[in-house]
Amino acid sequence: MDEVQGYAAELRRAYLFSQVSDEHLQSLIKSAQQVRLGAGEILFSHGQRAERFFLLREGLMKLFRVSPEGDEKIIEITQPGQTFAEAVLFMGTEGRYPVSAQAIHDSRLFAFHYAPFRELLTSSADACFGMLASLSRRLHMLVNQIESLTLQSATYRLVAYLLEQIPRDIQESPEVLLTTPKSAIAGRLAMQPETLSRILAKLRNSSLIDVHANHIILRDVQALRGLIHRPPPGES
Repeated sequence: MDEVQGYAAELRRAYLFSQVSDEHLQSLIKSAQQVRLGAGEILFSHGQRAERFFLLREGLMKLFRVSPEGDEKIIEITQPGQTFAEAVLFMGTEGRYPVSAQAIHDSRLFAFHYAPFRELLTSSADACFGMLASLSRRLHMLVNQIESLTLQSATYRLVAYLLEQIPRDIQESPEVLLTTPKSAIAGRLAMQPETLSRILAKLRNSSLIDVHANHIILRDVQALRGLIHRPPPGES
């Protein structure tokens, strides 16, 4: 029972499960599978029939598509505590994954079959609203991503990404630990790795950041926000 309660507390931190009743949540936990992936291992492939969605517990996952020319485009980098592939739930029994999913680091996940979750949605309005909130947040994120990739410079995209990594309780010269490989960050931001390195060097030479391997100290957050005209969190 303690283990189930621990899992329930873990799931409730995800928007998708935040409004689910204790009874329904325990039922979902009992039907869930635990999945372990090694770094580089594929979880599912683009076009594969979709039967499960996932919550990442540990590690990092990238969701990506490969163009006919063989170029990889990273759509999203999933962090621990986030769910993914749940939108395919509404595509019926013939739904297929629109992207591929691959572990960046060794990862642990919960896998949920669609059928039990569909039954939950038909019996719980709160669960439906939780699902809509999760999908709305993802849609908002993707719209912002499209705007950034199509309208903003590479410097803007990287600075915005760094600012998004700031812990909410730390605002003065925060230290950002890049657990995601720089090559994956470059792919997510639609730039070449050498472009990312060049922009980091430019920001360092301007005394805006310090770079120590994967540790980046944002020395002047206000100036960085000024580069992209972004107010501090909580301000309009």
